Amino acid sequence: MKGMGIMKLNKTKEKEVFYYFLKNGEKRFMYRHRYYDATGKRKEKKKSGFKTEKQALRGLLEVKALTINSQSNKLEYEDMTVQQLMELWFEHQKRTWKPSTKTNTKTVVEKHIIPLIGNKKVSKLSRSVYIDDFINVKLDKGKSPYSVQRYHSVFRSAVNFAVEEEMLDRNRFSSVRITKDDVLDNFLEPDELQIFLDKVKEIGDITQYTLTYLLAYTGMRKGEAHALKWRDIDFDSNTIFVKGTRDHHGYRVPKTVRSMRNVEVDVKVIELLRKYKTESKKELLMFGVPLKETDFVFINLKNNVMVHDMYELEFFKKIYKSLEVDEVSIKRITPHGLRHTHISILINMNIPPTDIAQRVGNSLEMIYNVYAHHFSKKEKSTVAAFSNSLSGADSGAT
Repeated sequence: MKGMGIMKLNKTKEKEVFYYFLKNGEKRFMYRHRYYDATGKRKEKKKSGFKTEKQALRGLLEVKALTINSQSNKLEYEDMTVQQLMELWFEHQKRTWKPSTKTNTKTVVEKHIIPLIGNKKVSKLSRSVYIDDFINVKLDKGKSPYSVQRYHSVFRSAVNFAVEEEMLDRNRFSSVRITKDDVLDNFLEPDELQIFLDKVKEIGDITQYTLTYLLAYTGMRKGEAHALKWRDIDFDSNTIFVKGTRDHHGYRVPKTVRSMRNVEVDVKVIELLRKYKTESKKELLMFGVPLKETDFVFINLKNNVMVHDMYELEFFKKIYKSLEVDEVSIKRITPHGLRHTHISILINMNIPPTDIAQRVGNSLEMIYNVYAHHFSKKEKSTVAAFSNSLSGADSGAT
């Protein structure tokens, strides 16, 4: 009984349900159920911490139902984490894999799956949480749909193994698909963006609003915005110097030279940053800390802590929840979707692709490849406009 020490257990009317008292005098309940597993070995399943006898009894009945229906195997793995499953599956399968497959799979498991969802219990992990906390996070960090689909395939195979071994009833993640279209649709139309920003201004604090506004109006990557320092902003020339990126691994210079760039912004963005700097100075002084030009721009003003890697994702969930309450429906995007939004709006404004690529720190080839559908739509509207302009002339011809 983890956390219970040698506290005395007292019987209830149900012989497998007990009650005990915490050190502060509060009463708690637990169940202890003995059963035989599939091999005939005597086992015991117990769980404590229930606040009422009814809750403990309900838990006991669920356990009994599994043992009666010969599903005791699921009890053994009820608390199994994603990390434990991945390790168990890897050990079971690795002898059947080629060396390259084993190496690649190990990389996916250790560098991508475990860091994000390794501590979650497999039996309790819902499809929506998996998509939000793993799939969307990877896409938001700029991973290609192909790469994310590959990570997902590894996870899905491990869950299939758990189902085959009767650790789980079913694979609730088998229908999850990540396609290029999912990323291409990760942008807002201009009117949707305005609704989104209005809601951010309404319910967000000054850090959330300033950061979201900056991402939307510059097309910066989230990590680039997190890495900004006050010395990187030239308030006189309305220019922001992108010099690095920052995530849970820390601050570092970008992988490519083109990512290091100067981004011109309009007066509204500069004024918003100026106001935020003034507010930051005031709040930091309450901690007895003067603001320095080498400080990171975006911090939580309540505790003087730098914004973390999941900062926008958590806030976006609140934005969409508030929009649902208001019965306002707009496309759901990830934080990286603000970058897609910025680029798609520039394309629709007929900004030259070379200028767009330079502004957002991408190669021209990548702009054409990723946003080909936007250029295609633009070309079709251009052709239609040209035809319409001539149709009037044709109708008047004799």
